[in-house]
Amino acid sequence: MKLTRAATIAGLFAMFAEPAAAQMMGRGEGQVRIQSSINFFLPGPTGDGEEAQKLRDQARRTVYEMAARECELLRETLAKDCRLEAVNANINTNRGDYGRQQQEGYSVNGSVNLQITVK
Repeated sequence: MKLTRAATIAGLFAMFAEPAAAQMMGRGEGQVRIQSSINFFLPGPTGDGEEAQKLRDQARRTVYEMAARECELLRETLAKDCRLEAVNANINTNRGDYGRQQQEGYSVNGSVNLQITVK
């Protein structure tokens, strides 16, 4: 049983290692892809009004500001060069279920994909 599991794991590794190696060949030496994520909750109105729109804008702005600062942080620590490849911001409404004490607001998830050249 252990031998079968080991063979399966080795086969899966080989299957996924080859595409990864092909991707690595396309990048220069010392280049690494970095992904950073952020998750937070912004309490406030979730309707169609102006205050709700301002809150949604604030949520996206927070993710974009994180993305803008990420290359700076990487250059301070481990990157010689940094390039922003993608930013994703998702905002989900939490309308509040006052019977269960859930607060009205937005759950925000953001991610940033970067490519760096290691120092």
